[in-house]
Amino acid sequence: MSTEASELTHNMDTFLKGLWRQNPVFIFLLGMCPVLAVTNTVINSLAMGVATTFVLFMSTFIVSCIRKIVPKEVRIPTFIVIIATFVTMVEYAIQAISLELYDNLGAFIALIVVNCLIMGRAEAFASKNTLGRTMLDALGMGIGFTFALLCLGVVREILGSGSFMGIDLFGEHFQPWAIMILPPGAFLVLAGWLLVFAWWKERQQHRQMAEAAAEQEAVT
Repeated sequence: MSTEASELTHNMDTFLKGLWRQNPVFIFLLGMCPVLAVTNTVINSLAMGVATTFVLFMSTFIVSCIRKIVPKEVRIPTFIVIIATFVTMVEYAIQAISLELYDNLGAFIALIVVNCLIMGRAEAFASKNTLGRTMLDALGMGIGFTFALLCLGVVREILGSGSFMGIDLFGEHFQPWAIMILPPGAFLVLAGWLLVFAWWKERQQHRQMAEAAAEQEAVT
């Protein structure tokens, strides 16, 4: 394999790992506060996912740019200031776009500052890698986080309200599952998705083992 092809494969892996194989919610269980708190509707889930992705991308972009000039002694405080700056920008933007959405997301917008996904990628990846790889990693992880929020939001809104993005799906005779828009519903739906991911991961492992065994038999 040529150097260019190897680099392209490496970059694609850096981007795609956050979408599925290393999904920050379903695999690493990061950022659980917004995952459980604001996913009662699709709109809230999408807004929180986009906001978090923006903060993650911009903050890790800056961290990667200044990684060689920030002293180790003030590394974490510097990262927090950078993250808080972009969170403030997002908070004002959401407030200007929709007061209703701002009220629905509430304090969880400001809590993006302490989202362990963002701090973790800044410390573990952006501060140690080039700008290009950092941008790919941030986009992949951000989209993966948004995907996870939407997985919960879609199920909870459809079952809990009988609607999708505010559009009624089943008519007036549908009896909503009220528990789905309450905190216990978030835990139930999250548990269901975790089971799906665990099943998929186990299936992939069995498939890889079967392929390795078949190759071994072919060689012998």
